[in-house]
Amino acid sequence: MSFIRPPDDLEEDHALDQNWTGPTVLRMLVGAQLRRLREAAEISRSAAGYAIRGSDSKISRLELGRTGFKARDVADLLTLYGVGDAAERETLLSLVEQANRPAWWQPYADAVPSWFEPYLGLEQDASVIRSWEPRFVPGLLQTEDYARALIAPHHGVPGAEVERGVRLRLLRQRVVTGPEPARLWAVVDEAVLRRPIGGPAVMRAQLRHLIEMAALPHVTVQVMPFGHGGHAALGGPVAILRFPACDLPDVVYLEHLHGATYPDKPAEVNQYWDVMNRLSIEAEGPRASVATLRRVLDET
Repeated sequence: MSFIRPPDDLEEDHALDQNWTGPTVLRMLVGAQLRRLREAAEISRSAAGYAIRGSDSKISRLELGRTGFKARDVADLLTLYGVGDAAERETLLSLVEQANRPAWWQPYADAVPSWFEPYLGLEQDASVIRSWEPRFVPGLLQTEDYARALIAPHHGVPGAEVERGVRLRLLRQRVVTGPEPARLWAVVDEAVLRRPIGGPAVMRAQLRHLIEMAALPHVTVQVMPFGHGGHAALGGPVAILRFPACDLPDVVYLEHLHGATYPDKPAEVNQYWDVMNRLSIEAEGPRASVATLRRVLDET
């Protein structure tokens, strides 16, 4: 049975009626443009903050897209930066309005930890997703039953809430199963394949799904074998997102047991790219990885 397409009833999900461009990405676009305008006008963050009754740290958060915008603040900043062209002002203020709209996943907000919200807003707009996963199958590659087996005991929540979490996970997968999919490159530890989440039947279906997904031209799955020993990322899971808009910086996402961090200094981002590139060299190649998936499937 193929699991590449989500269940048909997802086609009717009201979350899909919303704009899939996440507000987080729109805020980043607005912030990047405001930063360019401020720097071109040779105005300090402190002066810009004073102009909108704020501080330099507020300007920093706005320019990084880490907080919502007030249209009045943006209009005042545009005036301060000397932007008088009506069309240019209207374009940016229109983006502000869009960035303040509810995200596509808001109907499932009760199933989303607050620390995961920024990642959800970014993932759907990424053109490239690189990931390292030492614990579980990456969320974008999970079957429905595998996701359910993970969510139920982990959160200890009622069945209805578990199903909402599963549904949200399947909706997320549109980024790799939709008409214009992102390029997904995932390296998983061999332990992920041998950890019997949900029991043998669930794991066999999950392994078959990984083999199917790895056959897609925009998906690469690699396995880090036990025999390799130490490798470039002995810590927790890592994801790196790259966006089609050249103005947006790459985003690094590090997930912990009860939270996540987003290192954003250029040197840190470059370091994680180096780690991810080394992992792809140290892991089994794509063909050998599919062979490993088939071997583990036969043994499960």
